[in-house]
Amino acid sequence: MAMPRTVRITRDGVEFISNIDRTQYTLKQLQMAALREVGKLIRKRVMQQAKSQVGMKRSKRIMKSFQYWARKREVDLQVGIKHNTWYGIEQELGTRGQRRKAILMNAVFENIDDIRRIMGVYISSIEDMNRAEGLISEDANEQGGDDDE
Repeated sequence: MAMPRTVRITRDGVEFISNIDRTQYTLKQLQMAALREVGKLIRKRVMQQAKSQVGMKRSKRIMKSFQYWARKREVDLQVGIKHNTWYGIEQELGTRGQRRKAILMNAVFENIDDIRRIMGVYISSIEDMNRAEGLISEDANEQGGDDDE
């Protein structure tokens, strides 16, 4: 969807300018772009931890189980383990026979400052419309997960 245009209405010689739709659109797109970048960061850090904690034979399968979903309708980010991947869940939560590794949880907790910084850069760019338009990507349906890094 393209950026909405500014609405101009003239009544009795006075011109009213409304940028509400444009501002709402820009805020939503900036939030989505920030969430996608945060998802990429967390997934990258999860991959690094998975490689270091899990044996090389099993690391590829386990790394592919971690994904992120930046959902457009709800404007939120979900980072998690694919459905029906018992090996990812066992590695994360642990079982009687498998020690808890908490790869995903540790990656998020260790990078909270980076997450805040990323979100701050995107949200503060609303003050400069040209900068905001440069940060917004039209690839809003992007989801991460099946690429090997």
